[in-house]
Amino acid sequence: MTGKLTIAVMQPYFFPYAGYFRLMAASDIFVVFDDVQFARRGRVHRCEMTPGHWLTLPVAPMPFDALIKDLRWANDARTTLDKRLAVFGLPGQARTPAAEQINGHLTGSLGDVTDFIEEGLRLTADALQLRPDVVRSSSLGIDPALRAQARVIAIVQALGGQRYINAPGGRSLYSRDAFQQAGIDLRFLVPYAGRFPHILPALLGNGVADLRDDIRKTCQLAK
Repeated sequence: MTGKLTIAVMQPYFFPYAGYFRLMAASDIFVVFDDVQFARRGRVHRCEMTPGHWLTLPVAPMPFDALIKDLRWANDARTTLDKRLAVFGLPGQARTPAAEQINGHLTGSLGDVTDFIEEGLRLTADALQLRPDVVRSSSLGIDPALRAQARVIAIVQALGGQRYINAPGGRSLYSRDAFQQAGIDLRFLVPYAGRFPHILPALLGNGVADLRDDIRKTCQLAK
């Protein structure tokens, strides 16, 4: 979007809505925020397939303060996930190369939970022709005592970024002055008003080209 090295930081979500991928479209480096607390009612481990109906990954019970990177699968997770996929008619017949890859991902062997979620993000980004560098926050050696805004600023500085782009819901969390003092231009995306609140059905159908177009058209920075 500009000549500035642009960073986005976001928790890894399991096939989130299309608006999430605008952060990848808008950034040079997309940081998978994996060393923060796992929110049990969030989207890290669940994907909304249709309004109010969720596909949830079978993760093991974890301590309240567990980090995303430390998530583990529940016992017999593969069988449980297969049953949950079947509720939504998955895996269905793959109509496109992207659908074939994603079907294989959803039904393949389960390794690390965070690896699995990140691979879904990477497969989606590739299908949408979004190619930022992707790194994990846990790989950057950020002081674990830093929290919230200070932690994000430290991540951007560690990567040499001059601009930080955040999802529209984060305005109350960050101070433009604090970022400016750190030499970082803080910007926000406009709220997502596109056509794909449920991305996985579109990826597994014939909607990839429409998804790409939707993300390009809605990837705008707020004034």
